[in-house]
Amino acid sequence: MPVPLLDVNAQNLPIEAELKDVFHKVLHSGRFILGEEVDAFERECAAELGMKHAISISSGTDALIIALMALGIGPGDEVLCPSFTFFATAGSISRTGATPVFCDVCPVCFGIDVASAKAKLTPKTKAIIPVHLYGQSSDMDSIAAFAAEHGLEVIEDIAQSFGATYKGRTCGGIGRIGCFSFFPSKNLGGFGDGGMVTTQDDALAEKLLRLRNHGMHPRYYHSLVGGNFRMDALQCALLRVKLRHIKDYAAGRARNADYYLSRISEIPGAVQASESDCCCPEQQAARISEGGVRFILPVAYGHNGHVWNQFTLRVPGEGRRDALRACLAEKGIGCEIYYPVPMHRQECFAGLPAHALDACPVSDLLASEVISIPVYPELTTAQLDEVIAALVSFPN
Repeated sequence: MPVPLLDVNAQNLPIEAELKDVFHKVLHSGRFILGEEVDAFERECAAELGMKHAISISSGTDALIIALMALGIGPGDEVLCPSFTFFATAGSISRTGATPVFCDVCPVCFGIDVASAKAKLTPKTKAIIPVHLYGQSSDMDSIAAFAAEHGLEVIEDIAQSFGATYKGRTCGGIGRIGCFSFFPSKNLGGFGDGGMVTTQDDALAEKLLRLRNHGMHPRYYHSLVGGNFRMDALQCALLRVKLRHIKDYAAGRARNADYYLSRISEIPGAVQASESDCCCPEQQAARISEGGVRFILPVAYGHNGHVWNQFTLRVPGEGRRDALRACLAEKGIGCEIYYPVPMHRQECFAGLPAHALDACPVSDLLASEVISIPVYPELTTAQLDEVIAALVSFPN
């Protein structure tokens, strides 16, 4: 039985009637830019996440760009970010004229390693962007303490982690600004591009609102140079429907992840990293070198609310991850590598200053080992078992 990595229709078609109803409502309203659907979506997201302000934005990438603009980040500034992340994190920094400085990551939670960030701090450093990768929060206590010590702004990249929490606090409300994506593959997946920024700061929210709409307030009066970062009213209306189901979607992902953790751990050679291995690749390497490790399972830290945008295995051993990918593809099991080339290895950043590209060995290692398997909430037990059977069949 083929199992896709993601099946958006399995989620969207059961609510087709609701989606069509709001489409007709927006169609007949004639209001397609800003307006009541946008306002309502923002209020509902703010309430769901416990935020004071939630502002819809044209994409997750634009959310990062507008956040940097609002904080005055630009030419001559440096911004710390993980090397092991999606391109938008680093690309957005470059688009403001600032310099991305790539830091290594934790081999367990995949979040930015603060020790690496400290080593790359310079007088030009103005901000740090922790990425809550795959659905789990970074170590926000360490990041916040480091940022406070050095006067850095904290911008959270939560593109993959809508609803994730850190020690009871919702991601997106810990740093100065949180940046979300509603790309169709996300936990709250839309019908095209879309994003959001969150903040608890009233003055900053006002600035973000102006920047979103060409820096304009009132109409045709521009106190700032902004951009067209608005999300369409129709997109907001459709996402309002899905937001009403977000807890069910999250529960489904968590259920599937728990099933994987229980069943895959029974496969000989499958191990799970421990929290004591966090940011300690040497300790992990020592355990792996004992031999017989086929898969390293992901970890959901006890203090985190993991929302499982991806279920990502590590496959140690040269060439073994790519062999597993071929094996799964042959059996019709969807999988993907997030991400095969870390940022400090990307051609477009080759001209950055040397300290921005200094070695990130864990990022290099993860890029050679990670593979994500289907975890979307609509998977059946039979489909999950099909994925597990394919893993069992992969030779040690």
